[in-house]
Formats: sequence, C-alpha cells, structure tokens
Amino acid sequence: MVSIDVNCDMGEAFGNYPMPNDELLFDYISSANIACGFHAGDSAVMEETVALAIKKGVAIGAHPGLPDLQGFGRRELKISPKEAYQITLYQIGALFAFVKAAHAKLHHVKPHGALYNMAAKDKNLARAIVSAVHDFDASLILYGLAGSEMMDEAAKIGLKTASEVFADRTYQDDGSLTPRSQSNALITTEKESLEQVLRMVNHQEVVSTHQKIIKIKAETLCLHGDGAHAVDFAKTIHQTLKSEGIIIKSPSS
Repeated sequence: MVSIDVNCDMGEAFGNYPMPNDELLFDYISSANIACGFHAGDSAVMEETVALAIKKGVAIGAHPGLPDLQGFGRRELKISPKEAYQITLYQIGALFAFVKAAHAKLHHVKPHGALYNMAAKDKNLARAIVSAVHDFDASLILYGLAGSEMMDEAAKIGLKTASEVFADRTYQDDGSLTPRSQSNALITTEKESLEQVLRMVNHQEVVSTHQKIIKIKAETLCLHGDGAHAVDFAKTIHQTLKSEGIIIKSPSS
C-alpha cells in the first residue's frame, strides 16, 4: 500500500495566534514544522501551535531557520558550519521546551527557507545541521530535499530521514528546486500541482522545467500554508490522495 506524509510549515506568526490558515490546515496534514523564533514565531506562538498539533494528532517538528525576521529566512546569509550547528541546536531546544511542557513528543526537524536550500547543496552546512539534530536526539527524523546533501550526510551518521518533495514548486534537471527568484519557481494551477503530486508519490519521479524525467524519493510532501487558497488546496490534495488509495501518515521514528 502506497503512503505519504503531508507536512506544512506552521506557527509563522507573532503574538496573535493562530494565523488565518493554521487551524484549518491541521485537518489535512500529518506533520507540522513549527517555527522556532529566528525567521518567524515567538514563545506564545510556539506554545499555541504545539497545543494545536497535539489536539489534532499531528506529528510535531522543529523548523529552524536563519536569524532573519525581516527576510522571513528566505535570504541567504553567509554563515559558517559552526554557526549553522549552533542556530539549529538552539532552535530545536527552544521548541522542545514547549513540547516537553505539554508532555508530547518531538518527532522531526526540518530546516526552513534559505537554510534548507543552502544545506541542500553545501556538504559542510548539511553536516553541521545533521550533527545538531543527531546530538540533540538521535531518534529524531530529518526532513530534507530528496537527493540533497542533507540526506547524504544524515545517512552517513545514521540519522533517520524523510525525503521531501513539493506540491507547488518546480524542479531543475539536477533535482533541485527552481529558485524563487525565477518566474517559473511556483506551480500556479491546481491541475498541474495534482499531476505532479501523484506522479511523485505513485511513480517516484518528477518532470523538470526542461521536461526531463527525474527519479525522486518521495516520503513527505510539503504544502505551503501562506497562499490565498492554501486551505482549499490542502483539502483538495488530501481528498485526491485518499481517493487514489494513498495512506496519509507521518514517518515512523
């Protein structure tokens, strides 16, 4: 039986919570990546998002990013591997405090934005992030781009992984995501997104922007929750997967 995890970045707000989409999106996902305060989120938001994940029975993950509130963690900053290790470890610890206080379990870690994309290609940054996750708790699962340096480095250290694919992002010939700075980075129609999702989940492959078929490992599917129609799209993805007989569940730790 084919199965897939469906994850979404959550808690990317400040003070007032929940964000308009967050509570509704929890009904259509199996894993939540909760912002840890560096690119978004704060103590109040982390606590409330953890509580909501518990209420909805969704796996809880830390979502560490670059220290860049103004740029929402999507701008590349020059950081050393040591700094990458430190900021990752720091943010996991911040979220874990709320998870532990709620008598829940931290399930995974997924880097955010530019940190994620930088580590996907930079072996040294990838190793630093992987080491931070492993040193904090070797039973945690690392969510990272399928076929990336993060997945390779995690395998070397024996850390469990979930290879991530994207419903609304286009791919390059090398399996990397098309940079957001390019006009064709996002898939804008629901039909194209659904076709890509089913191809990735059922056949473990994706078509690049140059029409090249690329083999890809699809274990967790990322939905973005900040779009105008995010909830409707998440519902459609959820219903489509179910109708295809695909089981939606978080990876086993």
